[in-house]
Amino acid sequence: MQTETTEVKLIQFKENGDERGRLVVVEGGQDIPFEIKRVFYIYGSDPDVIRGKHANRRSEFVLINVAGTSKVRITDRSGNQMTVNLNRPHSGIYLPAMIWKEMYDFSLDSVLLVLCSEHYDPNEYIRDFDEFMKVCKNAKA
Repeated sequence: MQTETTEVKLIQFKENGDERGRLVVVEGGQDIPFEIKRVFYIYGSDPDVIRGKHANRRSEFVLINVAGTSKVRITDRSGNQMTVNLNRPHSGIYLPAMIWKEMYDFSLDSVLLVLCSEHYDPNEYIRDFDEFMKVCKNAKA
């Protein structure tokens, strides 16, 4: 991991299992800090594809690579950056609102599960990095 941000948190989920296999339970409001309103997953992305490349004004997220691996490059409101390797199906990363995110370096078998605090609203997306930094700077003033 590179420079830490103060808002992003790595989450370890409890693994249950026996000789039959493993089971991981993730519950909204308990294992993650919000109630889940939307779920989607990303798969079939080539390793050189970059997904995301945006921030959300209201939505919070938890990202979990339930199969394969990927990386997430994160920039917080202060411009601090970190890169997280998502490579275990029992761990994830919590991203609060107003975090710039880029998912990349997907393994061929990658399935990236995304849990969201809000229903989809295209108006809450900031898709230009310079605009994101400007909004963050203006919010501090």
